Amino acid sequence: MLTTQSSTPLGFSAYEGIRDRLPFPNRRGAVQRASHLGDIAEHYDTFLLDAYGVLNRGQVAVPGVPERIRELQAAGKRVMVVSNAAGFPHRVLMERYGALGYTFASEDVITSRKTLVRRLEDHGPRHWGMIAGQHFGPDEFPPLDYTLLADDRAHYDSAEGFLLVGASEWTPARQALLVESLKAHPRPLYVANPDLLAPQEGGHSTEPGTYAHQIMDETGVEPEFYGKPFGQIFETAMQQLGDDVDPARTLMVGDTLHTDVLGGLTAGLQTALVTETGVLAGMDIDEAIQTSGIAPDWVLRQA
Repeated sequence: MLTTQSSTPLGFSAYEGIRDRLPFPNRRGAVQRASHLGDIAEHYDTFLLDAYGVLNRGQVAVPGVPERIRELQAAGKRVMVVSNAAGFPHRVLMERYGALGYTFASEDVITSRKTLVRRLEDHGPRHWGMIAGQHFGPDEFPPLDYTLLADDRAHYDSAEGFLLVGASEWTPARQALLVESLKAHPRPLYVANPDLLAPQEGGHSTEPGTYAHQIMDETGVEPEFYGKPFGQIFETAMQQLGDDVDPARTLMVGDTLHTDVLGGLTAGLQTALVTETGVLAGMDIDEAIQTSGIAPDWVLRQA
């Protein structure tokens, strides 16, 4: 896992570097200020929460947020997780949220992993090269013919397509093998986590999106992304909510402008940006909004 101790400005500039590959928002939010979700709960019935940087940093819950989420739930609010976490089976995520002090209905945890699974369920047989950590586990996936890629070039060349699910054990040497194999024989690349970085204790991890965009730059192969800010994951979430949900009273809460807020705006939802516990901590938020052109409805210190 690649980490950096001070990557907040780098993270923002990295997303700006791929801005033309991301959706464009259909509106600008009002950029109202509040301390946390409790201050604005009366305006919304449904909350869609990003995980890393909102609920937790690494393996530690953001202080005060578990209690606030329980208060929302006790008030009858629908609270869901909409996360680009793809590298772990659903059961592992549920155990992790429980250990952090959160209680979510299993069906209300929507991940980009689940969105990719839905795509593969409609896919014909294919031998896949799987990019994931040893903890990946094929849970939820339909029966797959795959090889977990490591350091054998032959495994790359024999794959009929690639699934980039997690990058915790990915290395520059393995990235080079994949790039060379794709240059020689372009094939589909499905990416279950478009994030470039994720907040961790003491720094940030390099996520699959970073590697996917490098691959696109070096090979011309255009990845298919299955998480925020792209639309499929929001379609999955809205289908779970049902036809009666009111987008005007549904709030997407996240710590990034380019994934959480952009995705929420594009999906027609209300949005809130968390500023003190995620990727943008320490940045001038007004400058970030002006530079990116992505304006949330709310700016919060934390969830």
